Amino acid sequence: MAKRGILLLFSTHQNPVLKGVKGTKSIVFTLFLVMRQAFKYLTNMKRLPIVVLLALTGSFLAFRSIGNTTHNSNPPGKYEQILRLVGEMMSQAHYSPQDINDAFSKKVFKKFMGDLDPEKNMYLQADIDQLQKKYENRIDDEIKGAEAAFFLAAGKNFNQRMEEVALVYNEFLLKPFDFTVDEEVVLDADKLSYPATEAERKERWRKKLKYLTLERYVESLDIREKNKGKEGFVVKTDEELEKEAREKVKKLMDRTFDRFRFKFSDDDKFNVFVNAITTTMDPHSEFFPPVDKRYFDEEMSGRFYGIGASLQYDEGNIKVASILTGSPAAKSGELQPGDLIQKVAQGKEEPTDLTGFVVTDAVKLIRGKKGTEVRLTVKKLDGTIKVVTLIRDEIVQDETFARSAVVKTTGGKIGYIFLPEFYADFDNPNGNRSYIDVMKEVVKLKEEKVDGIVIDLRNNGGGSLYDVVQMAGLFIEDGPIVQVKDKENKASVLKDKDRNVLYTGPLAVMVNEFSASASEIFAAAIQDYGRGVVIGSTSTYGKGTVQRNIGLDPETGFSMSNSELGTVKLTLQKFYRINGGSTQLRGVASDIVLPDNLEYLKVREKDDEDALPWDEINKSPYSAWNAGYDLKTIQQLSSQRLESDVRFKLIKENTDWLAKQNDRIYSLQLTKYRAEQKMIRATFSQLESLLKLKDEIDVTALTGEENRWANDKNKQDRFNLWLKSLRKDIYLDQAVKVVNDIIGQQNIVKAKSEEPKKAF
Repeated sequence: MAKRGILLLFSTHQNPVLKGVKGTKSIVFTLFLVMRQAFKYLTNMKRLPIVVLLALTGSFLAFRSIGNTTHNSNPPGKYEQILRLVGEMMSQAHYSPQDINDAFSKKVFKKFMGDLDPEKNMYLQADIDQLQKKYENRIDDEIKGAEAAFFLAAGKNFNQRMEEVALVYNEFLLKPFDFTVDEEVVLDADKLSYPATEAERKERWRKKLKYLTLERYVESLDIREKNKGKEGFVVKTDEELEKEAREKVKKLMDRTFDRFRFKFSDDDKFNVFVNAITTTMDPHSEFFPPVDKRYFDEEMSGRFYGIGASLQYDEGNIKVASILTGSPAAKSGELQPGDLIQKVAQGKEEPTDLTGFVVTDAVKLIRGKKGTEVRLTVKKLDGTIKVVTLIRDEIVQDETFARSAVVKTTGGKIGYIFLPEFYADFDNPNGNRSYIDVMKEVVKLKEEKVDGIVIDLRNNGGGSLYDVVQMAGLFIEDGPIVQVKDKENKASVLKDKDRNVLYTGPLAVMVNEFSASASEIFAAAIQDYGRGVVIGSTSTYGKGTVQRNIGLDPETGFSMSNSELGTVKLTLQKFYRINGGSTQLRGVASDIVLPDNLEYLKVREKDDEDALPWDEINKSPYSAWNAGYDLKTIQQLSSQRLESDVRFKLIKENTDWLAKQNDRIYSLQLTKYRAEQKMIRATFSQLESLLKLKDEIDVTALTGEENRWANDKNKQDRFNLWLKSLRKDIYLDQAVKVVNDIIGQQNIVKAKSEEPKKAF
């Protein structure tokens, strides 16, 4: 199939990184980025003209001379370099830059202090007042080149208070709590101010620790009640269960504070600080340290270089959960599930102790370049300590790629495609791309002779813009897919230019609150063309902004590749539907709304105070799809089903009730707490059962794919569980019914059009 749309390399109109920069520095910035891309392109050609090479050199030197200016009398260190470059980048290139002034500084101060102490139980109000007086109006100066002092001062203060609190929690957890006292705890930090005194902070911790202990104590009481009288079950006293509950809380606190001590260095605090700056500009402009950027790229590509072992967090330890067949870990035979990884070393370097690390941190250390050596200090199941040396190799996360299944119904066979994200392996021309994988799945479903297709974009957070444009083109003839506007209000239209249509049959797109960015572009295009029906929550996430990764290069200022200083994912443009409305903030409203249990979480874009606003631009001309059905009729048929389905009514009622519980003040008195928790647990339990079909739908693997991972039992087991979960999915059930409605409506229209004309 001929594929569509080659992006022009040198066109700033089509390259979102280069749009909207002006001024002397911005011109050089633009030239630099163009030249870097040109250089990368030309070096892949057989001949590189000398004159071009000289031009590139001149641009690099010009940019470097501007990029090295500083407002700091002392030579800038790493922190100052990063802050200044981030500030220049945001001011010059951000889609909607705020003035970096005292007002901006105040917002960053509040956000950073909230990130360091989200529960407001570390700092005292006096600490905040002191830091506020000295630094609240100074952060903008630090961004512009002044010495980076605020985050260090706040971090030092945090470390001091953290050690004070460590003594407090150890003291409280030595003695039993009295759960007969009628008192309450407030756990919502928005309702709290910072403690005025050490005594007030101590009391806040007493109540928090008591609440955590009460949770575990009640859980143990419930287990005792259920198992009392069973052979072999040891019945413990209330005192013994309360003591065990405190011990569990102490382990939790020890792990948390170990993380503060061993995995929250000045560099980590600085990364939090820079992100407080970038996300104050907008929620999706982010700073990535080099190792985090590599991890991000790996997740996007579905490929990485590692050892082939999945890890899990277990009581403060990093434990091997499973081994991938054919991986370096499997071939060595020295690593087994259940082994605890205590240290990680890069070759012969000094090992890093994993105390305080979570799984993601450990994974970042274990992954690396292909062919490099990693040494793991492992505690085996028999208690022995062993150093395991492995050579990293490519690991393909093929379970994260698009996959499909077939749903058999009385109305016909419906194809189902699951796409977890719009992934793309940008560095590997032969790597997986989401639109190509979806194209392959559509071809396979056509071979299965399905009567309709459901594309599942639930929880799909987006990804490659290029891939979503190409993927939408699989289902329409040609035309615009999405509009993109820059800071200069210049709008460009990304189009499908191929009139070939891979699939013309009935189509439905499943979404929810976590369908974002590229997912919203696809759903909006399908909806605007009338090509299919969007089914799911009231609306999608509402991320309608475009980001590009720009490296902070210590030599040249900015680069198009990762750098030793880190990378900024910067918001440069905004998405608009072809009907003119933005997907920003409002998302995509579903054609058919299915009540779900995520509505009460309030995690959409509109719930973030720093989110950019909604607006609209001119419509892009397009021709609607001849659907062969009436959407209102489809909506009415779905509405009739939902009205008679008590499950969805209960889901909405339970969700509304749970939303109110988020704002509650919790009792620390045993009887009251148990009554409250009984109601919450009963609601959650009912929700859980409501979300699973009693009469399973008939979901099967594609022909020949029943044992697609027969060589890897763990993968095959997970694949079978995936199919099993689909059979009980009430939302997939409704989507399939909607597609059957479309098929039925199209058949009626077709039959009418084929009726012989009567002569009068």
